[in-house]
Amino acid sequence: MIDEFLTGDLTDVEAAVRAAAAAEIMPRFRQLAAHEIVEKSGPHDLVTTADRLAEEHLTASLTRLLPGSVVVGEEAVHADPKVNDALGGDAPVWIVDPVDGTRQFVRGEPGFCILVALAHRGELLASWTYAAALNEMAVAVRGRGATLDGKPIRSGSPAPGAVLSVAMSHPDYTTDAQKRALLGLRTEGIDARPCGSAGLEYLGVARGDLDAVAFNWEYAWDHAAGLLLVTEAGGAQATLSGEPFRIAGGNTLPFTAARDEATVERVLAALRGEA
Repeated sequence: MIDEFLTGDLTDVEAAVRAAAAAEIMPRFRQLAAHEIVEKSGPHDLVTTADRLAEEHLTASLTRLLPGSVVVGEEAVHADPKVNDALGGDAPVWIVDPVDGTRQFVRGEPGFCILVALAHRGELLASWTYAAALNEMAVAVRGRGATLDGKPIRSGSPAPGAVLSVAMSHPDYTTDAQKRALLGLRTEGIDARPCGSAGLEYLGVARGDLDAVAFNWEYAWDHAAGLLLVTEAGGAQATLSGEPFRIAGGNTLPFTAARDEATVERVLAALRGEA
């Protein structure tokens, strides 16, 4: 079933993502009322009416495209954490972040995106990253490369000896051990800054505009689409233990995704305090 779906016309998925943005997100961009914005765990963790309705829209459309599939969405998991268990199940699973970069969306800034990934038994198979306000659509299919607006993209490699540009989690929102690791990026040869929308930072790596990302949280909806996009563009990824990131969780954090294997090793060395 899943193999047949992947060899079919995946533009239907792209159309579903665009439709959700057009129906639920863009009409509310720079038009949100105060009652449409709610704090979840704190002021840096927001949800809006657009998030909830876009996820509902995508849940209906994506499961219709692939009968028997299920959805693990950020808002559904917030309402019922058991939904996340589907990542380790046998059914094909759509991993959805309806608005990645909600803070930017709330501020009326264009740096947000919809993230959708398709996985089966822990393996990432395809992903869609749609920056609706910028009208950019990045697509990756396992073994078939990555595209941006229909054109192939490659991550390439940093110039030899160049200072690495790295987007990282804010150290304040992490454990003490992870904070120490992340602060290791503030070293000679690395220019580290706080990340914006994770999905757009991954796109930056995939298109070669950013050398690496380093994150200390493992929510699948934030990372699944971007990790496949980076690897299909020729990049690499690894957790602090050197193992690949697992979308079902249980990773040794922080982890990194970068333009090539050598850059992954340089970032891991800094995270381990070996740089």
